[in-house]
Amino acid sequence: MPRDKHDTQNAQALIALPWNDIAPAMPEILEWVQDANWPVAAVLLPYLAGIGPRFAPYIKTVLASGDAQWKYFVLQGIVRHSRELAFELGGELKRCAYAPTIEELEEGVAEAVREILQCQLITVPSQ
Repeated sequence: MPRDKHDTQNAQALIALPWNDIAPAMPEILEWVQDANWPVAAVLLPYLAGIGPRFAPYIKTVLASGDAQWKYFVLQGIVRHSRELAFELGGELKRCAYAPTIEELEEGVAEAVREILQCQLITVPSQ
């Protein structure tokens, strides 16, 4: 696990591990992308974006949090790169797009979700 936001060496070592080894640590790993400007986020985001639908439960936790900036970074850095992941998050994305909180509006979360849905031509399932 990275020791600080500049520890790209440990971030590189982390993403070299097999999924089964790092899956239990995913909640903690996601904390390292709370700010996309951190050097470790630049290492982790492309890896996380490639995980696909099996990453959905972890992303749902972020989307259910009160941290709109973190949601934005996860949407832009991970979800928008995986149509399958976006589809798996359908209900959560629909809520963010059409019933956003004030914070989600202020941080651009609702707009980011609508762009993801539009660009990927995803029809989200009804609740």
